[in-house]
Amino acid sequence: MLTENCREAVLSEIGQRRLPADFMSTVERWYLPLAQFINDCYRHKQNPLLVSFNGAQGSGKSTITAFLTLLLQQQFELFSVEISIDDFYLTHAQRQQLAQQVHPLFATRGVPGTHDVALAQQTLQCLRNCSEQSPCRLPRFDKSIDDRMDASAWISVRQPVKVILFEGWCNHAPVQSEQQLQQPVNELERDEDASGVWRRYANDQLALYHRRLFDQAELKIFLQAPNFEKVYEWRGLQEQKLALDSTKNNHAVMNPEQLKRFIQHYERITRYSLEQLPASADVVLTLDDDHAISGLKLKEC
Repeated sequence: MLTENCREAVLSEIGQRRLPADFMSTVERWYLPLAQFINDCYRHKQNPLLVSFNGAQGSGKSTITAFLTLLLQQQFELFSVEISIDDFYLTHAQRQQLAQQVHPLFATRGVPGTHDVALAQQTLQCLRNCSEQSPCRLPRFDKSIDDRMDASAWISVRQPVKVILFEGWCNHAPVQSEQQLQQPVNELERDEDASGVWRRYANDQLALYHRRLFDQAELKIFLQAPNFEKVYEWRGLQEQKLALDSTKNNHAVMNPEQLKRFIQHYERITRYSLEQLPASADVVLTLDDDHAISGLKLKEC
């Protein structure tokens, strides 16, 4: 049962996010048991706990990490920080340079290879040792302008962090074999990556992400969408929200055809994650066709 202060904080968050009033039932039925599980794992470890979330575009990673952060702090008195792999994208200029040096498709943010791994690694390490004397600054990326925000807009953390909630569409995604990479999975790969240079480089970078980032996680959580086709629907809803929330640069919001091409950048890794991660993740949240959670599977800490 939620404490009175926690319930008030949850209701406030529901209102700010413009979620339906009955979303409280989702928090109590699904998020609270997961927060309890994370709390138990932290108590067992007694060190900053890194929790990695994988979920397809539009699956609700930012929503669940926001509410878990709130629950961990208000219900379990564990100061927690949420970060996204999206905030570690290379700058627009850096991706343009990568596109010239490796493959034109790297101009588009998304796949492994388009992130500043060194910055992400430094940030995670800083959060594990954060204090008033050693504060941490969390980078932010503005998708409406497709570029990293100025450092003056970064968030500062100045106290010891108990739990780090790290979400990303490719977090702990499985690496593919050379044989699996040979055949294109969609029009984008067939027409714009016929030689396979782009997908091979991204796959090699994914292996690097595991060694430098994902393997640090003590818990790996997977949001399991019903199928890949749902990604188009759910990611489209995100784009609609971006159009409503952006006060400027609305020209950056994608139309349906642009969105389809954009999602194809993610398709290979997302499909393989849907196949493999339900068996290997420590926690699996099953999502139904209506985007609601329908199941929760937990392994031991």
